[in-house]
This record gives sequence, structure tokens and C-alpha cells, in this order.
Amino acid sequence: MNKHFPDSNNPVKLYGLPVSGHAHRAELMLAFLDIPYEKIDVDLMNGAHKKPDFLKLNLFGQIPVIDDNGDVVSDSNAILVYLAKKYGGGEWLPEDPLAAAQVQRWLSVASNEVFAGPNSARLAKLFGMPLDYEVAKTKTENLFATMEPHLQVNDFLAGGTISVADVACYTYISHVPEGGVSLAAYPAISAWLARIEAHPGFVGMVRSPEPEAA
Repeated sequence: MNKHFPDSNNPVKLYGLPVSGHAHRAELMLAFLDIPYEKIDVDLMNGAHKKPDFLKLNLFGQIPVIDDNGDVVSDSNAILVYLAKKYGGGEWLPEDPLAAAQVQRWLSVASNEVFAGPNSARLAKLFGMPLDYEVAKTKTENLFATMEPHLQVNDFLAGGTISVADVACYTYISHVPEGGVSLAAYPAISAWLARIEAHPGFVGMVRSPEPEAA
């Protein structure tokens, strides 16, 4: 364990929102590593993320942000890398160049295909965001068509052990039914989600109502 591992009297501050999948990535990593943390909700509806105090934490005015005893890190994937490198003991982000590259590949998928597919479908259906839902749904189905055979022969995204790659991709895929996309046709993806949920320390994101089937 890192000698500077946070304790309950000095928890990591996590700035986010309960329904934000990006914030949940950071929370899930903190929970898996058993790091004490304090959740601080940011009032996005009233523009708190664009106020000067918050912009000092993240100049882009986005959640999540963590404050680890003065070390401030923003961007969900950057937070995962930071926590894994500082507290993960090599378990969550391998040092081997090839293995690290395989993890990075899936972090890129989280920022691109997962963002444009499952995340956008959920934003359109659940929150009424002005996004092209049919495009997001098609991108989701294309992503799942790639992931399903991969997960038929791999327990986790970057190989045989859980990593930050799985944490980065988990939340929006798990919650994609809230975006009107069923996981019923993807048993390997569903089994992968279950393996993550069975990992010690798992904490879920609040579930929102799923839209009725058309």
C-alpha cells in the first residue's frame, strides 16, 4: 500500500454528479482500490461547473475532478490512470509495453465509441439532449458487434485480468438500456458486466428508469 494512502480523515474529494457515467468511472476506481472518498455534487443545471471556483479545479469546466490532498486531476480516464499508477500496485495498469498499449486502446474506445454510442443514446433518451438518437443507437450496435466476440474469448477487455480499461467502459455500457438499447442479444457483454460487478469493492451508479419498448 502506498505510504500516503488516504485515510477516512482525509478522503479524496470527488466532484461529480450521481447520474454522470464519467463521474462514476472515478468513483468505481476509488471503490475498487478501497480509497476513502467524499462525493461533492456539482450543480450543473445552475452552471456551477462554469464558476471561477470550479474552473480553478478544471479549466474546461467539466466533471469529474478529484482532489487528492492537493493533487487535482480532471478527466475521467486521466483520473483512472492517476489512481492506478499511485495506488494500484501495478494491478490495474500494467507496466509491460504491449499490455499497457492494449489497455490504452480501450481507454480510447471509452472516449470515442462508448462516448458516441451508449453514452449519447442514454443522453438522448433519458435526458432529452439534442443528439441524433438513431446515429447513437447504430454506433452502439456497431460497438457491441465488435465487443461481443472479443469478450467470448477474453474475460476482460485487455486480457485475462481486470484493468482500468474495464472501469472506463463499464458504466455507459451497463446503463445503455436507459438509452433504449437492450443487452439481451449480447450474452458475452452481459457476462463481462457481471464479472466487473462481482469484483470486490464494486459500487454501482444509480439506475434510472428504462424507456418503454416501442
